[in-house]
Parts: sequence; structure tokens; C-alpha cells
Amino acid sequence: MSLLVPRRNGSLGLLPVLFAGLSFACVAAPVQPLPKLNVDVKQTSISGISSGGFMSVQFQVAHSSIVKGAGIVAGGPFYCSQDNVVKATTTCSCTGEPSLPCQVSATSAQVPALISATRDMFGGKLIDDPANVAGQRVLTISGSKDPLVPQQIATQLSAFYAALGLPSQNLSAVALADAGHTMPTPAFGIACKLTEEPYIGKCGFDSAKQILSWIYGPLVPRPGNKAKGKFIEFDQRPFIPKDSPLSFLWRSGLDSTGWVYVPNSCAKGAACRVHVALHGCKQGQSYLPLKPPAGGLYYGTTFVKNTGYDRWADNNGLVVLFPQATSIPGVNPNGCWDWWGYTGSDYANQKGVQIRALRAMVDQLAAGAKK
Repeated sequence: MSLLVPRRNGSLGLLPVLFAGLSFACVAAPVQPLPKLNVDVKQTSISGISSGGFMSVQFQVAHSSIVKGAGIVAGGPFYCSQDNVVKATTTCSCTGEPSLPCQVSATSAQVPALISATRDMFGGKLIDDPANVAGQRVLTISGSKDPLVPQQIATQLSAFYAALGLPSQNLSAVALADAGHTMPTPAFGIACKLTEEPYIGKCGFDSAKQILSWIYGPLVPRPGNKAKGKFIEFDQRPFIPKDSPLSFLWRSGLDSTGWVYVPNSCAKGAACRVHVALHGCKQGQSYLPLKPPAGGLYYGTTFVKNTGYDRWADNNGLVVLFPQATSIPGVNPNGCWDWWGYTGSDYANQKGVQIRALRAMVDQLAAGAKK
């Protein structure tokens, strides 16, 4: 048996379906429990790139009652794949090439059908009321040189938000003229126009700052580059739903550990907010890249520590959660978040194993909220 799955170069190829309970977690100690902090869950926000962008939209819609805003980099509309990997890789993105020709067009995401499906999910009590999205603030980022998620998909994402009633003044659609498929940063990564690992580009554009300030308002910068908090590696296993048929670790697509950045003020009990930052395909800590970063075989904390979220966390009461997805041989070899259904048909709603895990992590961080 074979299955169409993404190749290392971002395209699709025919690979045998293999099942092996392997987890290539980074070696780091000690792994700690996710802390309980004085966090207002109603001030939660989320962002992500590529598969993390699509997953961010899914979480944003599924749990719209607690989401204040979202930042979507190289992502598309909610439920874009409609449970179909071919749609995901041909009409919602161009990741199926050369095996499957790209069919992205100005209408290929089928926004009216996605709006109908969204309302049906709400009717079935699978997601929060999508009318909540109208009260959020959203920033999207797309690159004109992105061959994997073309800007036409970002345009259709904007149309999806508009159809849910998001006011135009609450949506900022940023189109970078010289960006490839990349997470734009001021100065870290490869050339902005390239679509290559590590998919972080020196674009002279601070995605973390732009996303967080759009959602929460003006930010106070951290003087210099000295952290006033710490990165904590935490155990993700307690957040995998035990009643799910995918509760065994590797089949859920979730790694055994994740990361969280906690400012000192938040650790000491100050009132804080949570921002969830989701990596893209081939960016999880356990991914084995073609060109390993310095210090090890795996991708490690390249995304966690170099995309700039921590720089804007310290002085703005922001706890930044970096959940980690991992590879499933033959099903999800590139460690993508599930936006086409490899964990089952509920992947985009509140019953989905990954969305349930993300919500449980947010709830744990908010468990220390002062009444």
C-alpha cells in the first residue's frame, strides 16, 4: 500500500506506509510539567506558518470564544482541505507538485463551501459560534515568491474572514514582495526570497512584533537582547486525550515534549496572556533536516528561539507556548500539523486530537488565574 505524502522538498511522492513508534525528541533535561500561571484564557491568541498557519485558523475558529486574535503566515481558510489530502496539496497549496499539478486559483479554496461547512460544524456543536471571529483581530502574511502557498490562498483566507463578519479594520493583510515560503524575521535565517530549510528568512520584517502588536496593541520592547524570562521544555504527553483512539503518542502527530517561554513577571504571579506559536512542516524540534543546524542532528529549537516571540514577551505580559508536532513515517513524514485529516475526520474541530491537546495546554497555563 502507498500513500501520497510530502517529500523533504515540500512536494509529494509515493512512499510506502510504514508504522513505527519512533520519537526523535531533542535530548534536554530536565523536562518539566507545564506551569499553572495567572493567565486570562479569554486573552489567548495564536499564530503559525504553513501547516501551523492552517492549524492556527482551525484552533481560532474551533475555540473562537477564547481567542482574541491570530497571525497567519502562509496559511489558508478553515477546513480548506475538506478531509482530502489531494485538495490540500493542489487547490489549497501547491505542495503536491510534481506528482500532482498545482490547481490554485482565485477561487480554488471554495470559500462559500467552507463557510457552509463552518456553520454546519457549529450546528453540530463541534466548534464555538463562528460569529465570535468578528470580534477578533487578524494579521496575515504572504510572500509573492511563495511557490508552496501562493498569495491567492491568503486572499481567499481574507475572504473567509470577511464572510464570517470580521470587519475590514480588524484585518491586516501583509503581502511581502520578495518573500518565499518563509517565516519573516528582521535578520535571522536565509535570504527572504528563498523557499528552503529552515523556512525562516531574513526579510527585514519582524513577524512576531507585527502579529502581537496587531492583536494586543502597542508593545514595550525588551532593552537589548537580555531575556527576562526562560524557555522551559515541558512534557506534552499529559495533554494527549486519553479517550482518543490516537492517544498513543506517535500516531497523534504530537511530540513527547514542547516549549514555553515564561517571563519572570508571569512566573511570579503577574496577570499575563498566552500566545500559541505553531511551527510549520519540517520545523518541529524532532525533524531531521537535510542541513542540520549547529549543535545536533535535529531541527531542535531553531523555530522556538529564533522567530523573535520571546523578545516581545517579557515586558508585555505574554507567555509564549510552542507546541511541537512530530513525524509519522509514511503518513506525515515532515512533522506537519494536521490540516488534511491524517489524525481522523475531526482534525479541524474541537474533537480533533491535536486541537484538544492545544486547548488543554492553554487551560493548564490558565489554571493559576486569580479569581
